Amino acid sequence: MATTLELLREHGPAGPAFWCFGRNHREPLLEAIGNARRDAYLARSRKAAREEQRRREEEEAARRESWRPVCKDCGQKFTDTRWKAVEYTRDWSKRQSHPHLCEHCQHQAVTAQAKQQAKTRAEERERQEQERLRQEAEEQAAAQKAGGWLSRFRT
Repeated sequence: MATTLELLREHGPAGPAFWCFGRNHREPLLEAIGNARRDAYLARSRKAAREEQRRREEEEAARRESWRPVCKDCGQKFTDTRWKAVEYTRDWSKRQSHPHLCEHCQHQAVTAQAKQQAKTRAEERERQEQERLRQEAEEQAAAQKAGGWLSRFRT
């Protein structure tokens, strides 16, 4: 460690007036002297704090995984995005149609539901068409029956 009288006069004994060999800047005396035991203690405590933080993060991840929902259809665990999408919300416009299914199974369920609705609509249209044809046939039969030569005597 080294210093000069000019630096001591300028900064005082508590100021950055000391060079520690192997370093490229001036430091106050206590920092330049250093404390090997303190440095070792600080390094150990930093390492212990990092280990404790890592352990807490692992416990938190394990706890979170234990709460992760699974698909009722295929049993696959939800992804983070799917889990976030199916969380409870009061806004009905943001609610999912099948919150108990994974993305793939939901897509299949929505597709099947759409096909079923299309089939039901087609059946309804067919039924209405049959009803219309039946009514037309009845009207034609009534008109034919009412238009005969004996019809003038019925009234």
